[in-house]
Amino acid sequence: MPPLSRRLLLQAGIATSAVATLGLQRLEQAAAADEFDVLRTRWLTLNTGGAIDPADAAFAPALARLTADAQGFLDTLDTSPGRTALWPDLPLSPSSGNFSISYTRLRTIALARATEGTTLAGDPADRLVAALDFLHAKAYNPTLPETGNWWFWEIGTPKALLDCCVFAYDVVSPDRLAAYLTAIDRFVPDPNRRTNSATLRETGANRVDKALIVALRGILGRSAAKVAAGRDALSDVAENGKNSVFTYVTSGDGFYRDGSFVQHGNLAYVGTYGNVALSGVANLVSLLGGSSWQVSDPNRSILLDAVEASFAPFMVDGLMMDCVSGRAISRERESDHQHGHDTTSSVLLLAGGVEAPYAARFRALAKGWLTSDRLNDYLASASIPRIARAKAVLEDRTVLPATQGPAHFQFFNQDRVVHRRPGWTFAIAMSSRRMARYEWGNGENLRGWYVGDGMSYLYTSDQAQFTDAFWPTVDAMRMPGTTISTRPRQPHAGTSGTGTIAAYAEWVGGASYRGKAGAVGMHLINHDKTVQARKSWFCLEEAIVALGAGISGTDGHRVETVVENRNLHAAGTEALIVDGHLHQEVEQTYGSLSWAHLEGVGGYLFPDGGQLTARRSERTGSWREINVGNDTGGSPTPITRRYLSLVLDHGMNPVAAGYSYILLPGASKERTALLAVDSGIRMVANTATVQAITSVRDRLLLANFWAAGAVPGLASSGPASVVAGWSGPTLQVAVSEPSRTAQTIRVTLDQRVRRPLELDDSITVVALGKQLVLDIAVGGTRGATHTASFTLR
Repeated sequence: MPPLSRRLLLQAGIATSAVATLGLQRLEQAAAADEFDVLRTRWLTLNTGGAIDPADAAFAPALARLTADAQGFLDTLDTSPGRTALWPDLPLSPSSGNFSISYTRLRTIALARATEGTTLAGDPADRLVAALDFLHAKAYNPTLPETGNWWFWEIGTPKALLDCCVFAYDVVSPDRLAAYLTAIDRFVPDPNRRTNSATLRETGANRVDKALIVALRGILGRSAAKVAAGRDALSDVAENGKNSVFTYVTSGDGFYRDGSFVQHGNLAYVGTYGNVALSGVANLVSLLGGSSWQVSDPNRSILLDAVEASFAPFMVDGLMMDCVSGRAISRERESDHQHGHDTTSSVLLLAGGVEAPYAARFRALAKGWLTSDRLNDYLASASIPRIARAKAVLEDRTVLPATQGPAHFQFFNQDRVVHRRPGWTFAIAMSSRRMARYEWGNGENLRGWYVGDGMSYLYTSDQAQFTDAFWPTVDAMRMPGTTISTRPRQPHAGTSGTGTIAAYAEWVGGASYRGKAGAVGMHLINHDKTVQARKSWFCLEEAIVALGAGISGTDGHRVETVVENRNLHAAGTEALIVDGHLHQEVEQTYGSLSWAHLEGVGGYLFPDGGQLTARRSERTGSWREINVGNDTGGSPTPITRRYLSLVLDHGMNPVAAGYSYILLPGASKERTALLAVDSGIRMVANTATVQAITSVRDRLLLANFWAAGAVPGLASSGPASVVAGWSGPTLQVAVSEPSRTAQTIRVTLDQRVRRPLELDDSITVVALGKQLVLDIAVGGTRGATHTASFTLR
């Protein structure tokens, strides 16, 4: 056994973070223990908060909640001799997953028993141990085969069981512990692979989960080899880093250089699976720090950099955008604010175990998220150790909250775009041959049909827009930003397994201009190939310009583009003004209009008119309608919310329809009316070949070329997204090739320049005379933006 380091002993007391210390007496006891005991104690402290002050009012809600939950589970626990399940609502059957949920409830009981300040009615030790024995005998032991969802057997149950063994270590006898660990060895013998599928290697969040499980199993079983195996799984030492979480991937699951995070092969998932990966690494870094098995992979900076590259762009006022949370949007108990809290918690935990400059930056980011969430107070719903860490950073005056300023992010490896401006944020969720439209399975996300078809998310001062029962009550056929057939869809209830719905388009992506503006496009081919459209979004300082062209429909139903479908919550009294007049009807169609304004949201301009239907509706639904999952299923309680939708009608079976509208987030009705007269934005082209605009205010020319084409002042030899901007004596050009079909693109701009200031290595200057001609080597660059700048005089 290697000798204990002074650092390890100190970290055993402080758990590498700002939780309360164990006290001198406990440190002295730890000094006399071996390394496994120190790490087991540290894990206990990381989960209970250690020696907190129960009289501190900040902990009161968490203590009361933990006590109530544990006491409730104890009061309903079946202790009869002939019991067939621990709780009446969780009958045991191998394929149901109820055994895993039962272990999770026992974890709550064990945690409450181990946490200072809880007030359980008597010591539940005997009932807890008997319940663990019951589950081991009936539901989770080495003789049983895996049935149903593999996750319950290989991740959910072993995580909860190991926690029970740590929290109740004083009453779990050595023989019992050995038996429980044998079961875990049966279902999680190797953190690198899927037990029920020997050829499948774990990736992303699942790999991190299993690494933590095997490391904890090693600590409890006093196996140095197991602890090392858990640590090494993060780096995938077994296969020379092939599936390491500390490496950038170029396909499949993991973190990409552009900040994308993918799980399940083709889904943008940083909001949930990404959170799991971040939390798992943070826990392992904190748990093993300073020990013989500390996480020391030099490439771990890739994951640390992901905090700002992959997570922070999708955080808005402390919430995590739903566009990167996959099927979890259908989970009643997992709102966007809760996912944001999970990110904040992991970043705070990680800050306690990493070096400068990461630690300071992480605390500043977390403090910014903590203080900007005005809807869902982090401390009110946090666990005790989370409260301890948050209190420490909130009370530290040397930590200034980080602010997230204007920015434009093109995540070309996950088909997501985020455009940040002061007071509002706009996001677009797309899909392609590479990225699925949406995920459904395990009874979850039964109506997620259009969330990847160009759905737009507008975040304003209304922090409850998507939190307040949006997903069970919104008209799932009409998501903002999408172009759809009105042919009814059916939910995926009754099917099993996890699947993704194929997307067919190749041209999806865009170009980012100086990280503050961008052109975005999607060649939409819908789920059954009956609707096509070329859709562009041009993201500017004050506006989002949306263009549609080449819209066709062939299924005998009307085709619509949804400009807005806003959750007005329970009251729904916000005024809608159309061309200066108050919209008072429940539903009204405007044959030709110039502008509209929705109170508390902003303005909408319609440069080319169009047939727009404005509709107020009360919609009633339940979480159960969109999620019947075994452990995440929602309540059947009806919920009613009011909505205001703005929908453009393209008619029955359109052939070459189009649209144009401009979003003015946060604009007053006066500002909207003024810009309706002259917005400073000119529609240069809106065809199935090219869509382009100019903005006088932004001094930008933005274009999406679906094929080779030209507009006044700009031409492209093939599919491309192009932004040209003028700033003082400088011209900057940004180009991408979102279809990923060309090797070289030639862009010609009618602009005389003197000389290049900066050129990406991929760009060759062909001519600098009356025209600027550039050849851009786009082959193999996956839709990334290439930039060049030039002096004008």
